[in-house]
This record gives sequence, C-alpha cells and structure tokens, in this order.
Amino acid sequence: MSVAAMGIVSGGIGYLSQLFTSDIAASTHQFCCFSVNSSPLHMNFSRSGCLVKRGSLLSPRVSVSTTGNAKIDGVDDQLSLSPDEIKPARKSADWKAARTYSERGLIFEGKVEGFNGGGLLIRFYSLVGFLPFPQMSPYHSCKEPQKTIQEIARDLTGSVLSVKVIQADEDRRRLIFSEKEASWLKFSNKINVGDTYQAKVGSVEDYGAFVHLRFPDGSYHLTGLVHVSEVSWDLVHDVRDILTEGDDVRVKIINIDREKSRITLSIKQLEEDPLLETLDKVIHKDASVHKNSLDSNGSLVIEPLPGLETIIEELMQEDGIYDILISRQGFEKRVVSQDLQLWLSNAPATGDQFTLLARAGRQVQEIQLTTSLDQEGIKRALQRVLERVP
Repeated sequence: MSVAAMGIVSGGIGYLSQLFTSDIAASTHQFCCFSVNSSPLHMNFSRSGCLVKRGSLLSPRVSVSTTGNAKIDGVDDQLSLSPDEIKPARKSADWKAARTYSERGLIFEGKVEGFNGGGLLIRFYSLVGFLPFPQMSPYHSCKEPQKTIQEIARDLTGSVLSVKVIQADEDRRRLIFSEKEASWLKFSNKINVGDTYQAKVGSVEDYGAFVHLRFPDGSYHLTGLVHVSEVSWDLVHDVRDILTEGDDVRVKIINIDREKSRITLSIKQLEEDPLLETLDKVIHKDASVHKNSLDSNGSLVIEPLPGLETIIEELMQEDGIYDILISRQGFEKRVVSQDLQLWLSNAPATGDQFTLLARAGRQVQEIQLTTSLDQEGIKRALQRVLERVP
C-alpha cells in the first residue's frame, strides 16, 4: 500500500512519496523522498534514512513525517490516513505530478512494464500510462529494421525510456506518452536550416515520405518530411515510384518549425537543377559577342527577344521585383519553337537573385531578377503578367 503528498518546496515543485511494504524477512522499511528541482528537464532523487516499524502497517492510522527543512503546503507534520485512504491519495498525487510534467514539458524516465497491440505500457510512479507505437523514436526501428514492431516492443520490456507526457486526464484515466517529443527536446537544438544528413526512408505517403535523420552518434533520432515536390526535379506522380521504406538517402533541411516540432527536407536540392545544367550547355560563358552588341563603353548590350521587352516592363510593375537584367545569351543547334517561351527555374534563389530563361527559335536568353519574392511568388507574378500581355 502507498501514500503520497504533494506541495511547494523552495526552489521548485516537490513530491513526497512514501512506500510501505510488508516483508516477512525484513523488520524495517525504507522511506524515499523524490524531488524535482527548478530545472525543466532533470530530476534529482534523494534517499532518507527514516525507518518505519512493521507494527505501523497494522495500525488504523499511519503517521508520515517530513525530513529536512522542506515545508509541504497543505500537509501537516503529522498526516493521518487510514489504510483504505492511502492508495487513492497516492494516485491522486501522481495524476497531479503527471499534469505538471505535461504543462512544464519535462522529460520522464519511465520503465516499460509491457506492451499490447497498439503500444508500450509505461510506469509513472503508481500509474501506468500508454506510449503508442507511432509515438516511439525512430531509433528502435532503424537500429533493428529486420524486427517487427511487436518484436521490438517485447525486447524493450523492462527497459527505461525517456518520454514526455502529452496527455494527463485523470477523469478519463488517460495518461499518454511520446518518445518522439522527448527526442525532439533533446536533439532539435542540434539541427539548422541548410544542414545535410544521411537518412533512412520510413513511411511513404501520397504527399511525400517521412525520413529519419542519422546523427553523428550513428543513431536516428528525428524524423522529417520530404514533400513530393522536393523528391526530384522531374515531375513525380507517385512517390513510391522513387522512394521505398528502408532506402538510404541524403537530405537537406529546408525548414524547421520549432513550435510544431516539424522538419521539412529536400532531396532534389542536393542535385543540380536540370534547367540550369542545360542552360550552361546552351550558353557558354565565353560565347562570342557581335560588335554591335556592345555599347560605346564596351559594355555588353543584349537586345531582348521579340515580345520579351513588354513582359519585362510589366514584371517591373509587380511588387517585390526591383530589377531585371538580361545577363547572357546563346544559340541552340536546332529550332525548338519560333514562339517566345519563358522557363521558370526550379532552383532556389541565390540571395535576392532568381533566374528565368527565355527562348525563341534558336536564340536563348538568361534573365536575372532581383526580387524579394520566393519561387511561388515569382510564378504568380509571371501568371498575372502573361494574362495582361496579349
């Protein structure tokens, strides 16, 4: 049987848990005091040398005293409870502790008591909570990919996991944990936008693939999403045609939402943009320039392709576009189309520079936009301009 009291201790929130057990071979019982200091992510455990005589368990009243100078609000130095009241009092205090862990975002080291078809059973003092399989860290499945989730759960029974309380509802008796969120607290401060990682593909969905990041310790701790648009420069109809669960890939972090604990990844941004690769093949840096293409100062002057000058003038009227320059031109070996075509580069902007490609007949021109717009913003601006230009 057990009893617990909770109160405010100087420097943090304190929990006082007394565990009384009956043991024929022992004539004394140990008293333990657990306290949480002011740090949000650590627990300190201290043992008291207090002993309780065997006879006290048989008494209709149990006397509990505190040690040290800590004062617990709402609990007298002598707390009297009947044996039938001890267990409910302990559970009530532990539910209050669980809510505190949830509200303060503390990490709890919980023992795996067992598992069922949906997840692991985690011990939280006198309570047993639930860790759903989807809330487990990718560490386990990546470490032993040949094992089923049930086999992994069986092997974890008896071990201790770092978890975060994500739901503590005493009325509905729902105590839910997340190992993923505990891993986020531990490792999210080690990642930044622009970092590249070796990774392993987890689940593959219609909208993209969830990928586990491998950290320098060789383990996989965090998971991000590679959206279908970031899988390849080519048009992807089905992600499953390109990625399969268990594939090893290299990814780049392109966004981190720290409030929602989300990581956005890209595979294609670690590859050359085919459009720009083709552009460099078509327009060489040392391409010959006719004399009438130079002004009086010897600077290069490129005459816009027919119809392009009007489009440039209209683009300059769009918010967020500050300057447009035809930077170079060249000639292809064959005619693709006599009509003016505009290509929007899939490559992300370099600083505030973005690249467009204009083509008509054999002639190709590279256009540099100085803009504060992102790729989608430029695309919308182009669509508006093309609707205005006949």
